Amino acid sequence: MFSLDRITFNPHIMAGQACIREMRIPVSLIVNLVAHGKPVEEILEEYPDLESEDIKQSLLYAAWLTREQVYPFKTAQTVK
Repeated sequence: MFSLDRITFNPHIMAGQACIREMRIPVSLIVNLVAHGKPVEEILEEYPDLESEDIKQSLLYAAWLTREQVYPFKTAQTVK
């Protein structure tokens, strides 16, 4: 498992959303910027408190959230 020590959750910051290092910068904002093609260098310029590792961990966290897991279950047709 990878380390996500820069992703924090605090009910008093951004209503508990996943944020970067207890700052008011949600992970969803970073992922959205990257998804829309904003270069990492520009993100770091616009948000000088961020570090490149913050962006990397934001993407790792998003990837972890979206990983597909299939859990087989019995349907009415398969139960006999």
